[in-house]
Amino acid sequence: MRIVLLGPPGSGKGTQAALLKDRLGVPHISTGDLLRAAVRDGTPLGIKAKAAMDAGELVSDALMLDLIEERMGAPDIQAGYILDGYPRNLAQAHALDEVLGRLDLPVQKALALNVDEDQIVGRLAKRAEQEGRSDDTEEVVRNRLAVYREQTAPVTGHYAERGLLAEVDGIGSIDEINQRLTAALH
Repeated sequence: MRIVLLGPPGSGKGTQAALLKDRLGVPHISTGDLLRAAVRDGTPLGIKAKAAMDAGELVSDALMLDLIEERMGAPDIQAGYILDGYPRNLAQAHALDEVLGRLDLPVQKALALNVDEDQIVGRLAKRAEQEGRSDDTEEVVRNRLAVYREQTAPVTGHYAERGLLAEVDGIGSIDEINQRLTAALH
């Protein structure tokens, strides 16, 4: 199964992707992890990404897409994948469709975790307290959610238009949410 996992920051995408990975036996591809690994390993794409990051710039969409395309060429992808953290906007969604189509690995299902914003703020405040994270203040989280609403939320419409979207209630226990996601795949 080839899946794109969507949802706002703090919706539980990473947690659920790890569980789905084990359940489905397919790789979980986190774009953040891909980027960090490429930089750490000093790959040609990692060197380019590090140069942008060291200059205080965002890694370009083209470079992220190149990283994803490179990863999608690995043999373990033939069984499927769970893509988490990408696409973040409509331009990226269209570019991803083009790359995955060229590789004959198109998305089969887009799963969108729906979680109330106040619930997310509470979750991330708890995480900040437990992990000592300074990037999960209420102000920062609400700003990240506003960016999500503006840029990333429209991506769900892209997949809905193609008949690939399943919206899933992201509130409840980790197991309850995972059961809903699994049911949405069938």
